[in-house]
Amino acid sequence: MGRLDGKTAIVTGSARGTGESTARLFAEEGGRVVVADINEDLGPQVARDLGDNGLFVRLDVTSEDSWQEAVGTCTDHFGSLDVLVNNAGLLNIAPIAKTSVADFERVVAVNQKGVFLGIKTAAPAMRSGGGGSIVNIASIDGMKGGPNLIAYSGTKWAVRGMTRVASGELGKYGIRVNAVCPEAGGPDMIKPYLPDGMDPDTVTRYRHQILSYQKDRKSSDFIRDVALAVLFLASDESLSCTGTEIVVDSGILADRPVVA
Repeated sequence: MGRLDGKTAIVTGSARGTGESTARLFAEEGGRVVVADINEDLGPQVARDLGDNGLFVRLDVTSEDSWQEAVGTCTDHFGSLDVLVNNAGLLNIAPIAKTSVADFERVVAVNQKGVFLGIKTAAPAMRSGGGGSIVNIASIDGMKGGPNLIAYSGTKWAVRGMTRVASGELGKYGIRVNAVCPEAGGPDMIKPYLPDGMDPDTVTRYRHQILSYQKDRKSSDFIRDVALAVLFLASDESLSCTGTEIVVDSGILADRPVVA
């Protein structure tokens, strides 16, 4: 028996990174997965890899019409929607003075508006099916302040607040809403902001050496840790969890010293 047997999930931003890892893990656990992404090059291949349990849908999370089409395609194809993972996100690293209004609004549109539209659109389908689980991917940057992250951090704080509001409103319909707060997304998110030639895995390993046994792990290992947390919240193992969050950061928020 898989942990998601009989359940259908939409995972946004699942063409690569954390979303891809989550989609693949869900399928391993018996779930039917809609790989929802704007990336029409990588997304369909992920869905094909999942076999009959996978379906690619092009989804622009900033568009209400696109959301309606994605949810409709999901329920038409698989018959239900039980789990939504709001994973799609954008990173912007720049000081406040150099953050343009356009860049700020672009991050808000994906990271915050996209989550709002996902919750709003998925909830009626889940309600008609007797309930479900929504998992929002926030960040530890939504739990602390940090330089050069005015747009990204602001949206991730918002996602945590939206999670709590939605859990209160939707609980009476059997819909749980929780968040996962990882240290970072996939290497593709941070690569544009690294010096030329720097390996994103090197940065990840340094950040996670807070626990000495983490020093030989790769970015994909940490991403799977996040996916496992999402799996728990998506499954019936977490029926008593709503309006809360799981932090997956190797203890970084605890401010423990790095062990070389």
